[in-house]
Amino acid sequence: MRIEPRQHLLETWKATVLSSWRDGRWHWGGRDGSNSISDAEQLLCILLPATQVTPFALDRPNATADAMLEALRPLGDEKSIPLNLVRIATDYFTRYVDEKNDGRPIFSGGSYYKSDEGGKLTDEQLGRDIVDSFAISVTLSLATIGFVRIFRQSVTRMNLRRELRELERLASTRLTAAMVGLLRSFSTHVFEADDDPGQVLLRTINKSQAPSKTVVNQFRTALQETIASFGEVLIGSGQTQALEGANALFECGWSWGIVKEAPEVALEYKPVGGGEPATGEVPAAAPPEEIEDIGPQPEGIAENKPYLYFTVVAVDAIEDLFSERTRVLGLLNEEQQRLSRALQLRWDLTLTYWATVATFSGGPKWPLEDPPWQTTDGLRSEYYSLLVTSIVVKDLVRRRGADTRLARIGAVLADLSNEGRVTRRHRPGDSGLRLHHPGLEVVLEGSADDSPDKTKSVWYVGEFASLLLQRSVAIAGLLSDVEERARLLRLADGVWDHLSRRRLSGTSHRRLWDQPSNVFEELPGYEQPSWYYTERVVAGLVSTANLLSEEPLVNDRLVIHAFDLLFEAEHLYDMELMRGSADASLEVMDVLTEIRAKLDRARSIARTRPGSATALVSWILLELDGLDAVRQNESTAI
Repeated sequence: MRIEPRQHLLETWKATVLSSWRDGRWHWGGRDGSNSISDAEQLLCILLPATQVTPFALDRPNATADAMLEALRPLGDEKSIPLNLVRIATDYFTRYVDEKNDGRPIFSGGSYYKSDEGGKLTDEQLGRDIVDSFAISVTLSLATIGFVRIFRQSVTRMNLRRELRELERLASTRLTAAMVGLLRSFSTHVFEADDDPGQVLLRTINKSQAPSKTVVNQFRTALQETIASFGEVLIGSGQTQALEGANALFECGWSWGIVKEAPEVALEYKPVGGGEPATGEVPAAAPPEEIEDIGPQPEGIAENKPYLYFTVVAVDAIEDLFSERTRVLGLLNEEQQRLSRALQLRWDLTLTYWATVATFSGGPKWPLEDPPWQTTDGLRSEYYSLLVTSIVVKDLVRRRGADTRLARIGAVLADLSNEGRVTRRHRPGDSGLRLHHPGLEVVLEGSADDSPDKTKSVWYVGEFASLLLQRSVAIAGLLSDVEERARLLRLADGVWDHLSRRRLSGTSHRRLWDQPSNVFEELPGYEQPSWYYTERVVAGLVSTANLLSEEPLVNDRLVIHAFDLLFEAEHLYDMELMRGSADASLEVMDVLTEIRAKLDRARSIARTRPGSATALVSWILLELDGLDAVRQNESTAI
């Protein structure tokens, strides 16, 4: 790959600190002001690599790499950098607590909310909880708790340990509240096949022109287990008994906020964070003592209908709850594990549903391969195609999809990158520019309930290119076909070329994102960074870094070839020993000793790195042939 994630992450760290750390303190806010989402994104530009890419770890001061220290030099040395990050994180978690509302964590969209038709939003609308904040709070809270757990092992001063305990308590409380918010934002939208949404769905999946009744039966059969599993949705929103009708269709996912009339979620246990772990240990759980206080659970006003963008955001965040890091470090307490199981059920249902719809068979192509995607309310956009593709990618990761299916998804991503003018040049007035700026317009139905003049809130989604990078890398990591994998990696390189051109110039915010006018001249320029976009690019670089940290793909044919060469080399080596070559001279003895070491190395890596093993064996065969040639020349000399 041409992408160099390590170098670009270091540059982004340096740029983030230069932009945010001034006069000895952290300054929140960017292009879109300061809110619970933007500030979390700003902090995650540092914490995501620090907690998800091993070489970037900052939580073990004595093991921090020099390159990381140099990138974060304004924050101090190896000991003060993690302490400053702890205090910055503490500032965030206390900043977004509503003390006037019984200490309830704040999950509002604030300055990210826009209005439709130029209207003015009320304070109630600006203060409404939104799924984007729930989701990023899950990611940030888990990153923070994990960081604290490991860093605490290096801290001996009691006042600092108290700071760490307080930060873990704050992060755990926000995590629980965010999980509750996600449970109350889940939506199951049921409709009849004859209704308008049903007709749109049938047109989307019916690529074989079969009778509608037949398609309905096939659809319900394909999702039979999913439909039955909705009976297990017992807490939060999304519960339904309307799926039993033979003509009933549905869609599921996350609405934009807490669904109207969503029931409250009862809590039972106290979170981790009250006790001190033994030296060198990471605590896995804490005894339940009292109900955790997350403040009152607000009434919802969001439309009981899934939104593709918020579904993708929620799916990404929920995945963090059962990641390997979360399990190994024991980041969830007993209550959070209970909530996590409820969210994982919804996660499974959502992935199965959208993957089934997107790849519904019966025609020459999948519905996903016939863009632009149309939502059940009649909206069409390549952005919706990318969002659906994103969910399908998650399902393929979960199920370890076959290479043929992965390659088809890769082809869809390549088409979308062209349609979105990411890997293809744009033309003046090109409609594809709107995918990047201002982005996909998502009208938040139900938000007008907070407005006396019925002004609706609008959410703009502009992460098209960064999402393409993340999903291209994810598919490439699953492919075992070397050629298909290389094709996806080339696509990722092309997307990165686009993204790298969109970095800001200047002094204070150099090398941060986003400056779309660098690529699309018609668009306006900006001076301030977009933490929304920068964090998503960082997430893509983190995914790429982890992909490149894995062992290379193993080609079975190459393994067989490597072992064939190895068997020949070992036999020739044994022949040399039988001829007494080791007794000929010290030079020959040294060569044979080196050959023996390389043979051992080649055999140990032949199954995991057959190409490298082949290269080693090729050198061995050349050396052995050289010894044999010398011997033959000596035997024929006069």
